[in-house]
Formats: sequence, C-alpha cells, structure tokens
Amino acid sequence: MTAVATPRRDAPSFGQHLSLTFFIVLCFPVAATGRFFPPDDWYASLTRSSFAPPAHWVFGPVSTVLYLMMAVSGWMVWKSLGSTSKRPELLVFGVPLFLNAAWSAIFFGLHRSGWAFVEICFLWLAILITILLCRSHSKSAAVLLMPYLAWVSFATVLNYGLSTLN
Repeated sequence: MTAVATPRRDAPSFGQHLSLTFFIVLCFPVAATGRFFPPDDWYASLTRSSFAPPAHWVFGPVSTVLYLMMAVSGWMVWKSLGSTSKRPELLVFGVPLFLNAAWSAIFFGLHRSGWAFVEICFLWLAILITILLCRSHSKSAAVLLMPYLAWVSFATVLNYGLSTLN
C-alpha cells in the first residue's frame, strides 16, 4: 500500500506567492518616485536641523526595507481576509503609498517644504489608521508597519525643521 502525501496546510500556495508578488509590485514603484524627484541644488542649499542625517543616501536603503515590510504586511492582511474581500484594510493600504509618492513630488519636485509638511502629517495619520485597521486581522502585519510610522515620524520632524529654518 502506498501512502499518499498530503500537502501541508501552512505551506504557501502558488496563489499566495503570486499575491505577495502583487503587493511587492504595488509598493516598489512608489519607492522609485524618489528617482523622479531627486535632491537637487535647492535641497543642497537648505539649512538643516542639527539632528538631520549627514547624507541623503541613507533614505534609499531604509525606504527599500520599509517598502518590503509594507508589502509583506499588506499580503498578511490579504491572507487573513481572503482574496475576494474588499475590506477597508485593503483599500486603505494604498492611501499611504499614494501620499508617500505625493510627498516626494511636493517637496523635491515643487520645492514646497511647507506644503510637504502638511502632506506628511496626513501620511502619518494614514499610516496610523492602516495599522489600527490591520491590527484586528493580523498583529504581525500591524507590527511590520510600525517601523514605517517611526520613520515617517522622523521625516516629519525633519520636514518641519526644514520648513521653519528656510
């Protein structure tokens, strides 16, 4: 008699891999908006707070890790809700992505640090709401978004400093 192997219930399916890929593909173009609006001479001429990082290059690697964590977080919520669900947790997931891309355009593209400060406050609030909505479905997904909230908190303080010093 031959034993038939049964698939493990916790093993990721092709559909789960595909959905994770979808969330990664959703997040990383937003990360790439920094390439369209790089720091320029205007940014180099700004007076910065004493606690501002010495080099702008640190933002790229940190953002890459944060966007990957956001993608995994979104995927975890999607898994907990099911693929056909149109719950607010999934709809709200895109709001911080949009606001993050918009901040780069406002700050680096338009050189409007005051407007960017107002916009980043909305971004911070959107991330907090996303964490709160996700928490009831996946505590791990909510935890994965907390470093993003911390980073945007720091960026908000930096943006405020740039707005008031210049």
